[in-house]
Amino acid sequence: MKKIALFLAIAMLCVALTACGSSSTPAADTSTPAATDTAAPADAALTVTDGKLTMATNAAFPPYEMTTDDGGFEGIDIEIAGMIAEKLGLELVVDDMDFSSVITAVQGGKSDIAMAGLTVNEERQKNVDFTSNYATGVQVVIVPQDSDIATVDDLSNDKMIGTQEGTTGYIYCSDTVENGGYGEDHVIAYTNGATAIQALLSGKIDAVVIDNEPAKAYVEANPTLKILDTEYVTEDYAIGVSKDNTALLDAVNTALEELIADGSVQSVIDKYIAAD
Repeated sequence: MKKIALFLAIAMLCVALTACGSSSTPAADTSTPAATDTAAPADAALTVTDGKLTMATNAAFPPYEMTTDDGGFEGIDIEIAGMIAEKLGLELVVDDMDFSSVITAVQGGKSDIAMAGLTVNEERQKNVDFTSNYATGVQVVIVPQDSDIATVDDLSNDKMIGTQEGTTGYIYCSDTVENGGYGEDHVIAYTNGATAIQALLSGKIDAVVIDNEPAKAYVEANPTLKILDTEYVTEDYAIGVSKDNTALLDAVNTALEELIADGSVQSVIDKYIAAD
């Protein structure tokens, strides 16, 4: 009887192992993407949530990202990210947060991509990988109409400068004088550009350094302010992806480069930014 029981147990174990082996084969086959003429759909395993592309952004940076009256999101980055998600067969999910958190959100696996008028620089390249550049940004200086600040050089005359925290504007301005900055004692970092503008209007600071496009929107809404004719710095925007997810980086970059090549990216930029 013991021999019969042992034989039956071994037989049942073999059947179970055979069943497990047969169920894993179709799963492996279905995960192989079909060849297409456009960017290959991103494997769901490459994203934080299956079927979704989560974008970390700060929706207070017009015209790149901003909120709508109904609580949604719009802007250059929002539309480009949506087109990338569509090419990859994914649904775009926008995760709005403080600008200083967009890189860490990608690093920590909370979001798939960081896209927030994000400038490529050495410090950020230590934390995330970047796609190809898709837009060019210009940092400018906003001052009151009656300000004695006429050029960028005048900012060095013991002026207090406001910036958005975590931005390249803050990095440049707070750097040492030897490196072309004004020192941390002469710079105040605000949560967003709108808060910096309010500080400027109330006389708490002398100038705001921010990207040209949101600067134009702020000045249009506040006629007592103006943008200096001299530019502060020119920089390139790209999409940040986790250093641990090169497959997603390749997929996003392929889709982005196709959208640049066929003119889609430029069409979106032209929609929001009028040609000079």
